Amino acid sequence: MKDPKASFSADWLRQREPFDAAARNGAAGRLRLPTRLSALRPPQGVPWRVIDLACGTGANLRWLAPVLGGEQEWLMLDHDAALLQRLPPALSGPGFQARTVRQRTDLAQHVDRLPWHAAHLVTASALLDLVGLAWLRQALAHIAAARATVLFTLNVDGRHVWSPPEPGDATVARLFRAHQRRDKGFGPALGADAIGVCRRALRDAGYRVFTAPSDWWIDGRAGAPAVGLQRALVDGMAAAACEQGPQSSALLRAWRERRASVVGASCLRVGHVDLLALPPH
Repeated sequence: MKDPKASFSADWLRQREPFDAAARNGAAGRLRLPTRLSALRPPQGVPWRVIDLACGTGANLRWLAPVLGGEQEWLMLDHDAALLQRLPPALSGPGFQARTVRQRTDLAQHVDRLPWHAAHLVTASALLDLVGLAWLRQALAHIAAARATVLFTLNVDGRHVWSPPEPGDATVARLFRAHQRRDKGFGPALGADAIGVCRRALRDAGYRVFTAPSDWWIDGRAGAPAVGLQRALVDGMAAAACEQGPQSSALLRAWRERRASVVGASCLRVGHVDLLALPPH
């Protein structure tokens, strides 16, 4: 993972978006997402008010706005002005109309300044593994005080399953998980533990919490998009593992070369979990 204070590549976000959408679609059915969100729809004439944390180029908006339906107002928060500039002022489709407000915000520093009280729904995608324990508890306390619904998608759970396996897979996975725990600007990152911490904190606050797997399935035999994403992940995981365990650099270089040579014939499953939390009645 990159430090969130550095810019995520718009190309990387575009590359992963179809795999994100496929993973979310599977989780949405298990979570009964359309039905449960429909039951929380604001009164007639009041739009859904949504806060999207670390919104990037708006993949969360593009996927979730049609699911919510109706009139919507989205507050899109990110530290990267270049990514925010890619967001449209509005998004519409059959049965929905979403207006957006873009706001450049350092979430690591200004979590207390956000208009939590105005939100019906707080959402984020692929964010929780970057944040620290104190930051997450602080954000969840604000959300609970506002009695907002929570939808956190694509939260990593630490699983990386390659098929067929290669020597070094376990070593790379171990070092990569350790690297995810480094400070990303929000304090020492929770990494794969974040989803469990979040689930317990929301339940303690009286929320009804539902989770479902939202794994990436990246089969290089499916064509160029899967090959490209798998290659990017091989490079990223190898680089992070080398940074975390430089004493293993020879093993890691050999792993990267072997994996890169078979991206068109291998499959990677990356474990994620989607979380939906409904406020107390």
